[in-house]
Amino acid sequence: MFPPGRPKLTFLSSDRPEALEARERLAAAYGSVDPAEADVIVALGGDGFMLEVLHLPIARRIPIYGMNRGSVGFLMNDYAPEDLHARIAAAERAEIHPLTMTARDAAGRRFTAMAINEVSLLRQTRQTAKLRILIDGKVRLAELSCDGALVSTPAGSTAYNLSAHGPIIPLEARVLALTPISAFRPRRWRGALLPHAAEVCFQVLEADKRPVSAVADNFEVRDVVEVLVTEDRDVSMTMLFDAGRGLQERVLAEQFSV
Repeated sequence: MFPPGRPKLTFLSSDRPEALEARERLAAAYGSVDPAEADVIVALGGDGFMLEVLHLPIARRIPIYGMNRGSVGFLMNDYAPEDLHARIAAAERAEIHPLTMTARDAAGRRFTAMAINEVSLLRQTRQTAKLRILIDGKVRLAELSCDGALVSTPAGSTAYNLSAHGPIIPLEARVLALTPISAFRPRRWRGALLPHAAEVCFQVLEADKRPVSAVADNFEVRDVVEVLVTEDRDVSMTMLFDAGRGLQERVLAEQFSV
């Protein structure tokens, strides 16, 4: 819920010309306050820019209403400059929880990063990656030869996860997708659905010969030897979608697209 009266808006945009033009136009029409004073962030761009905004610390306390001024726009509402206050007031809310990646590289350094969509492990050279996968400390797959593997949130299940033939997950399912990327052996393994509280550990085998990078959305660590992935239920972010076109509906409809 918003305070009485019209919510105070702040407009953020990507550097695409159409996004910059929209920000200027909307700020002139509705006014734009400092982000610290805003009730709603209006993000103008594509899905990549929405992920950038969700990574801002302020996104943990201010709802985000996106409008597509980019390319894909799955996480965005249609762009229309009219009746913006009314659209936001009637919008459906989607609460999302990110993943936390803790990666250790070959030099023993540790890195921590947050992922809204997925954490991916990717081979760095022509050599296939070899990964051991543990769930809650128990080895579930002793050796996976592949181009990589990923852990996806429900909100991110229609992104890279779907392109890698992983399952689409309803937003409220409280599960994570573990999906191989071009698995070579075992060739028939298609991944797994995990309880959202599971701890996923990837151990890189033959790391000197077969280097692997780990990517949490847009944050990359090279030459990793071990990566832990967990869902952070203590962090919650709110996205706003036009009535009747909420994120849950989009995820469901995506399963019937042809």
